[in-house]
Amino acid sequence: VREHPVVVFMKGSPAQPLCGFSNAVVQILRLHGVEDYRAHDVLQDPDLRQGIKNYSNWPTIPQVYLNGEFVGGCDILLQMHQNGDLVEELKKLGIRSALLDAEKDQEKK
Repeated sequence: VREHPVVVFMKGSPAQPLCGFSNAVVQILRLHGVEDYRAHDVLQDPDLRQGIKNYSNWPTIPQVYLNGEFVGGCDILLQMHQNGDLVEELKKLGIRSALLDAEKDQEKK
């Protein structure tokens, strides 16, 4: 979780999520323009699936880590997206949210 600024433990892959919650996390990250992140498919390794739950003390997948810190699952990431916190957290990682550029484009119209 510390090797990359954004790490997601999910079911499936970003190209082919295998559950709705994992898909939602991928879509939220995509909305913000976050393409460079590490994704780990927990369905490929039962030990990883259980191990990450134990590590975070969080019972569900997907799990999102920003800068090595556990953020939460789909519900938390969605809430952060909705209230603007995700833009700020990404900024701390040196990632400019694509939504900021989209807002500027809207203001020009």
